[in-house]
Amino acid sequence: MNGGDEVTAAPPAPPQPLDWKFSQVFGERTAGEEVQEVDIISAIEFDKSGDHLATGDRGGRVVLFERTDTKDHGGSRRDLERMDYPITRHPEFRYKTEFQSHEPEFDYLKSLEIEEKINKIRWCQTANGALFLLSTNDKTIKFWKVQEKKVKKISEMNVDPSKAVGNGSIASSSNSNSAKPYLANGGLPEKLCSYPSNDFTVPPGGVPSLHLPVVVTSGETSLMARCRRVYAHAHDYHINSISNNSDGETFISADDLRINLWNLEISNQSFNIVDVKPTNMEDLTEVITSAEFHPNHCNTLAYSSSRGSIRLIDLRQSALCDSHAKLFEEQEAPGSRSFFTEIIASISDIKFAKDGRHILSRDYMTLKLWDINMDSGPVATFQVHEYLRPKLCDLYENDSIFDKFECCLSGDGMRVATGSYSNLFRVFGCSPGSTEAITLEASKNPMRRQVQTPSRPSRSLSSITRVVRRGAESPGVDANGNSYDFTTKLLHLAWHPTENSIACAAANSLYMYYA
Repeated sequence: MNGGDEVTAAPPAPPQPLDWKFSQVFGERTAGEEVQEVDIISAIEFDKSGDHLATGDRGGRVVLFERTDTKDHGGSRRDLERMDYPITRHPEFRYKTEFQSHEPEFDYLKSLEIEEKINKIRWCQTANGALFLLSTNDKTIKFWKVQEKKVKKISEMNVDPSKAVGNGSIASSSNSNSAKPYLANGGLPEKLCSYPSNDFTVPPGGVPSLHLPVVVTSGETSLMARCRRVYAHAHDYHINSISNNSDGETFISADDLRINLWNLEISNQSFNIVDVKPTNMEDLTEVITSAEFHPNHCNTLAYSSSRGSIRLIDLRQSALCDSHAKLFEEQEAPGSRSFFTEIIASISDIKFAKDGRHILSRDYMTLKLWDINMDSGPVATFQVHEYLRPKLCDLYENDSIFDKFECCLSGDGMRVATGSYSNLFRVFGCSPGSTEAITLEASKNPMRRQVQTPSRPSRSLSSITRVVRRGAESPGVDANGNSYDFTTKLLHLAWHPTENSIACAAANSLYMYYA
């Protein structure tokens, strides 16, 4: 201070926009290859460390990938940083294992088919070198343990290896017309033990020298996935969310009208903590669309609704949390209401920032960032589909307006991302003063189509300047947006918890990018 004048520090400059590059692709389609419905990816999730990635598909399978680039130098990333080892490689993953999580079922009471599609995957805390995760379809949640087991082999067989086939059973003579009744693992039926056979010779030491086969543990390992628990029969409607609690003991599952609280160790009972079902179903005005626990406070969770609101609830207030602690919603502008207002206001996904201070929500048109200490409105709004506003009628006719796009935040909370049509996804900077707004394509050349032009460039739409800031002259996109393919949509994506790396699903292909 000088002469009573205060010198205020200039606000920190926003970070530079990231330069995204292609890293890997798993399950890449060749030109013209038809995608099988069961292979389409329906869920993506990094674990807390970022060393493992899980995907689920419509065929009920869960595929696990593990990170390989941190293992090349013989130490963990943290150890290498302590040694000041320059890490220049970007995150690289490899296929680890896969297992069938869910099978198609039939509800005989309601005459309904329950498809095997994986709706959500959530990683749980690791223990004793084993990986644990929750996966759910529309009705049933399963708790999986994936662990490396040492392979056991049979040794000290009495059978000549040159005559052994398969699992140790003795090969039958090639000139024999009938198969000999040998048993598995080199056994022989009792009636054949009394006389010698062409395929089996008694060792020189006679019958006393015969010894039992020994099962030994070899140095080889194989990954085994085992279903530890099944949490079923608790939801009348389709499950749209599962979320782990920070206490490591409980998790929630949410359907259209209820949220249930489970203990991981108890599969035969759950507690209903939110119930929005009215006495008369004709009075139903909104449904639950997504729910998530606070990353740090085990008593706090948030859930979103089809009317565009987010409710924060505190489990300490009451057993049934029908009354919310905080309500976050944006008031609609007067005179802007139309037939599609409520449909496009529906929130398809919410995510807490890593610090628990902010919530990111995705509705059909926008991404919104909310501060949990400020319920008057979002602190930032990012226009994603504003160029589609003139096409809402067409999108309603072909049901695209009901597509549920996911969203994600970077580990440092400085950027947000979400998907769009034509296998595009958007990355926005959300730190104060940031103008970062990049559009990338899920392909080996992500910068090929940077951004779309607004549907009517002649109109001055200040609200879409963030979206069209970069690459407005991008080729291949006409002024009417006709080149956008509404059949190819990027619904699922996840941001690495500690690095600028994004995994996203385009049909049956998993693309990974880094910056």
